Amino acid sequence: MRKLLILGAGGYGRTVADIARQMAVYDKIAFLDDGKIGPEILGTCEEYAIFAGGNTDIYPAFGDNETRMHWLDRLIREDISVPTLVHPTAYVSPGASLGAGVVVLPKAVVNTGTTVEAGCIVNLSAIVDHDCILEEGSHLCPGVIVKASNRIPAGAKLESGTIILNGTYPL
Repeated sequence: MRKLLILGAGGYGRTVADIARQMAVYDKIAFLDDGKIGPEILGTCEEYAIFAGGNTDIYPAFGDNETRMHWLDRLIREDISVPTLVHPTAYVSPGASLGAGVVVLPKAVVNTGTTVEAGCIVNLSAIVDHDCILEEGSHLCPGVIVKASNRIPAGAKLESGTIILNGTYPL
């Protein structure tokens, strides 16, 4: 029985749960959250170690890049399994590379030769063309277009509608 425990039951946490359900690889999905209660919330974020191990993946679903990366680094240091989640309607080229804790949302595209480092979010309908690097913890908001041969800096957040022309952030 494979389980997913999501840290954070806010909007991004619920989005991650939705993607995981549609991937149909988890038998159980639940949350830890410091400020919410409910039937799917099993405790606070600091209680994650109780649930770690076995067939349980833990994902830090915080929209704030710094907070997400703090938790991702902590989980990886403790050798806890952090999944990479790709919505079934997204396209990720077999020639692309996705790091731990990456989430690719519906209708997004990650083209060939692209590296998406740990903890990145490629949001709804975002497009990352060939031969790009998204450094760890970066977030492409819905509809962002990153054209070929760009390196998006670690922790960057590109807002909806942004278009990055070829080679704007050289490799």
